[in-house]
Amino acid sequence: MEISEARRIVLALFAYRRRAGLNLGVSELLAALDAVAGGWGVEDDADLHAMLELLWCKSAEDSRELGVQWENVLAYLATHKDSPTLPETTPESSRPFETPPRLEQSLPPQETIPPRAAASESTPGWNVLPVKAPFTPAHMDEAPDFHSYGPVSSRFMTYTWRYLRRPLPDGPADVLDIAATVERAARQGFFIAPVYRRRERNHAHLLMFLDQNGSMMPFHRFNRDLATTAQHDSALMRTDVFYFHNLIAQRVYADPHLTQPVELSEILGACTVDTVILIVSDAGAARGYRNSRRIRETAVFLARLKQVAAHVAWLNPMPQARWENSSAEMIARFAPMFQMDPEGLSNVIDVLRGQVMGQYAS
Repeated sequence: MEISEARRIVLALFAYRRRAGLNLGVSELLAALDAVAGGWGVEDDADLHAMLELLWCKSAEDSRELGVQWENVLAYLATHKDSPTLPETTPESSRPFETPPRLEQSLPPQETIPPRAAASESTPGWNVLPVKAPFTPAHMDEAPDFHSYGPVSSRFMTYTWRYLRRPLPDGPADVLDIAATVERAARQGFFIAPVYRRRERNHAHLLMFLDQNGSMMPFHRFNRDLATTAQHDSALMRTDVFYFHNLIAQRVYADPHLTQPVELSEILGACTVDTVILIVSDAGAARGYRNSRRIRETAVFLARLKQVAAHVAWLNPMPQARWENSSAEMIARFAPMFQMDPEGLSNVIDVLRGQVMGQYAS
């Protein structure tokens, strides 16, 4: 395709789209003409169409409109090679097509598209087309607050998990013990070599049981953040997460969709003296009723956990005021239970660290 033919198509299509009321300015036209002059989109019609689509279209709807207008302009130019005028886009349109003087001077005389006849003799011949105003972002006095929804933010969870530690000196002996080195040198009367001690490592094993679906559906995001921060943003040696619905029976699930059952006996059999257990559930407080079966089976389950784990704690998403006269009020007597807020999560970590609080101290 000749560059002159490509320029003719670009000018004709630009005029057609302007008459259709599309928001195109001189900057878009100049960009297309510069691209054609640089050899872009001149291989064939498809190449030119693809180039104009990149420059002028911002959505799929714009691309569809360009495709229809492209076919109309090419069909008209093919049947009116000797006439540079363009077909009307709407019969009632009487606005003249206007080309700025800068464009008229930059094109060869035989390729310039003259203005369409105006409806009135007093209409001025040449005017400058409107240009889009540049986008100016609004000034913001304060930075937006990027806090996640929920009673406890992910950042606070990550910070709190750092306090759940069970350090044991079983790492490599590469930590300089200054006090022991000075004591040995003073005892022997001379210095021979420094004293090293083993590096401490966190042996804490966290086992989480998260209640899913039902009344816990509004807290799925919190459960996901709690599990993610414990697994990936903490210094815990090991974190295992399992899911259940209302009651923990003989089986729990390894996925939040409750499709991968795991035997509870297998999970508890892997617990050690370093294992601590956290349960997250509303314990019936969301609906506010008392279920004797739920209370009885949960009490049996908690007694079983205390036989294999060092410490057990319960995090309830409902405020403590909602526990009254519900199953949660009774279950809270069998295990340390705290409401889901920053203070409650901090208290849970204290319990899992062995700092039993108030009414739960024996």
